[in-house]
Amino acid sequence: MEHLQVYKFGGASVKDAAAILNLCRIVRDFGPQGPLVVVVSAMGKTTNALEEIYDLAHKQQSYEAPLLKLEQFHQQTATELGLTSESSIGWYFNKLLLQLRQRLAKIKATDDYDEYYDQVVSFGEMLASQLVAHALGAQSFNSQQLISTDTSWREARVDWQKTAENVRYSFTQLLLAGPVVTQGFLGGTSYGVGTTQDPAKTIYKERTTTLGREGSDYTAAILAYCLRAESVTIWKDVAGLLNADPKIFPDTVRYPEISYRETIEMAYYGASVIHPKTLKPLADRGIPLRVKSFLDPAAEGTLIHDCQHPTLAPAFIRKTDQCLLSFASKDFSFISEENLAVIFGALAQAKLKINVMQNSAISFSVCTDFSERRVHHLLDLLREQFTLHYNTGLQLFTIKNYDAASIARLTEGKRLLLEQRTRSTFQFVCQA
Repeated sequence: MEHLQVYKFGGASVKDAAAILNLCRIVRDFGPQGPLVVVVSAMGKTTNALEEIYDLAHKQQSYEAPLLKLEQFHQQTATELGLTSESSIGWYFNKLLLQLRQRLAKIKATDDYDEYYDQVVSFGEMLASQLVAHALGAQSFNSQQLISTDTSWREARVDWQKTAENVRYSFTQLLLAGPVVTQGFLGGTSYGVGTTQDPAKTIYKERTTTLGREGSDYTAAILAYCLRAESVTIWKDVAGLLNADPKIFPDTVRYPEISYRETIEMAYYGASVIHPKTLKPLADRGIPLRVKSFLDPAAEGTLIHDCQHPTLAPAFIRKTDQCLLSFASKDFSFISEENLAVIFGALAQAKLKINVMQNSAISFSVCTDFSERRVHHLLDLLREQFTLHYNTGLQLFTIKNYDAASIARLTEGKRLLLEQRTRSTFQFVCQA
């Protein structure tokens, strides 16, 4: 669609009623003249709250207090925005709150943890999108009906062909009438249950999926790709794409422009501004990505596109809550290709992603994001064949485009448990 743009607003930019009204001001004063898709995340720390509530429900423990707090917060925001139950959006908003309660009440400890996680945590985006649609006076559309995925719960893979068809048939006409609001992070899948040899008798179950934590950026890129958008803008609480997190490093540098390739690598290593999967669909279509501040929407921000630039200032990236896993074969044999195949298979089965890896003759170490449940699953899979040790509460630092001064600055006073260096990247794991 000609001149179509996609705006993505994250949790901080919709954290309360005032923030949502600021979003409306940005769309009104800085938005495009042509069609606009607005992709929103859950409000503030809502996803964290829903994760806590869901975990309690799955453990069959009381979750009433945090659930009540979450309900009251959203209801108060709706009141401040003038959303009433008499309107269709208000009716649907209240229905979502009721459905969240009902869904939590049905959860059993034997339910698949990741599948039911997606069914509960998705309510954050659903609620936020109704509030934003009301404030903007815009239409809303559920992204579960747009983005088709498989059943890789919490990290669903997109069916691009089906998604493109959904967007073309269900979404394009809506955009002619004005901005359309949809949810980031969410997809949908239908799969056969009670399958028999007769396909006609197969019952298909519709379920919500999620695209990975912080996956709203990816949603914006998927829709931009399918709609052949003119550009995507991600609205953040920072001045653009910076070389470090300003909460950790006070002397950050903004990149005015940067290439797709450089940004993809930074996102892969853990730069929190952009979800790692966001850049590929945009690069495939040559769609530029802008990172701008919702606190200062007139400021330049950062332009990410296909470009050449001189050597960039070193980028400092920190990932917290890391786990260092070490595997050694019990018979003191070398870590061979066969052993590595077993380890990689188990890591995939436990859904643990490798952030750094290193091997010696008889041991192999990987650094991953820590999940107690997933690490214990991995131990169950490998304990008969390998001796395993793991440390938690660690940090992983990455310096992209490093030099001697940047390494000295970041490693000073730290005890390095693992380090690795390539031509342009230096990484190390240390105690928090």
